[in-house]
This record gives sequence, structure tokens and C-alpha cells, in this order.
Amino acid sequence: MGRIGRLGVRVYGVAAIALGLVGVVSGDFASVWQPAPATLPGRTILAYVVAMALIAAGAAIQWRRATRLGVLVLTSLYGLGVLVLHLPLVFAHPLSFPPYAGVAEQMALVAGGLLAIALTADLTATTRARLIKTGEVIFGVCLIAFGTAHFADLPDTAAYAPAWLPPSQMFWAYATGVAHLAAAVAILSGVLARWAARLLTIMFAGFSLLVHLPHLAADLHSHFNWAANAINFALIGAAWVLTDALDRRDA
Repeated sequence: MGRIGRLGVRVYGVAAIALGLVGVVSGDFASVWQPAPATLPGRTILAYVVAMALIAAGAAIQWRRATRLGVLVLTSLYGLGVLVLHLPLVFAHPLSFPPYAGVAEQMALVAGGLLAIALTADLTATTRARLIKTGEVIFGVCLIAFGTAHFADLPDTAAYAPAWLPPSQMFWAYATGVAHLAAAVAILSGVLARWAARLLTIMFAGFSLLVHLPHLAADLHSHFNWAANAINFALIGAAWVLTDALDRRDA
């Protein structure tokens, strides 16, 4: 793995470790996997297994010799979450938007994994280009869902924005929704895609600093707050990998 793409993949792996630690400490799935039914046999044991797999894969990514294996395991794990946990909810409630948002959140992590594979695996130039394009398209579609989610429930979205941040919470609900959709258009069209990916990574990082970390500081005992921080960290990693992949493709 060359200079381009190394840091984003590492951040993607560290975020997986954070997700796994949330699972180990709580003995439960992080919120992104909460669709796992409470009646699932051996649910707690399975939650620990998934958490340890996340930690192991994320740690492997930090070791050069095991990076490719770690990325493959992590991408497969995220993809399994889509197939087993989220898609059944979409089929059960096809007219409800939240299950689609859940699929998008998980698929964005899958897209990050595909892009990480493109950056780390020994591939032909053609295969690498196709894999980057696939990850790019998946991520762009997920961003449409993220932006739509902001507008689908504006009051709740606005409530997450810091009350002290001018001009208003509702302004930031609209602005971040538009930003997601604008990034989706740029990434899917290829027009200013690299800049869109960079700004998207910065926006996700801003969510951590201005929204998720303050909520966590206000209630350190909330599993949701810990999971929300870890999941947003994972999205930062995925967006960073997208940025690195586009940089490598266009270098």
C-alpha cells in the first residue's frame, strides 16, 4: 500500500476497533446492529463474537502484513449486517423510511471496505478502477439516503445541532441535508468528486466534535451515545478512504 490511501484505511480500521469496544463493554450490538432481534438465540454471545471480530479486523489493518485480510474481514462483516439484519426490515416495512436509512448507514461502511480493498489488494488497473467506481456509486447512493433522512424529520435533526451555533438549529438541519445531497450529486456525477469527498469527511468530523462528543460528555452511561460516536467515526473512516481512492485514481 503506497503513501496515497494508507491513512484513510488505518482510520477505517481504528473506527472498527471503537465499534468493537462499544460491543465488548456493553455486551450488546452497537446501535447500527440493533435490528438483531431480542429473541435471537445466543444474542449476547453473538454480540461479543461480532465485537471481537471488529476489534481483530481493525487491529489487523494496522499491521502492514495483515492489512488486506483485515479489510476483507471487515467488509464482509459489514455486508453480512446488511443482508441479515437490515434488508429483512426493509422487506417487512417497505413503505417506512427508517429501515432504508439503516441500510444506507451500513452500506456506506461496506463501500468504504470495497474502496479499501481497491487501495490495498494486488489488483489489475482495470479491476481496481471498477472496484473504486463501485464503492463510489454505493457511497453516493447512501448519501442520498442520509440527506433525505435529514429532511424526513427536520425537528429531530435540528435538535441535534448545538443550540449555541448561529444562525439556528433549523438552518443547520437544512444545510447539512443539502450538503449530503450535493456531495451525492458530485460523487455520482464525477464533477468535483474529490472535493466533495474531502468536504464530506470534514463534515462528518464536525458532527463528532459538535454533536456526538458533547452528547457523550453529557451522558457517559448511554450506550446509544457511545455507539453513535463510534458509528460516526466509522463513517469518517469510510469517507476518508473514498477521498484517498479518488486521489489515487486521479493521480
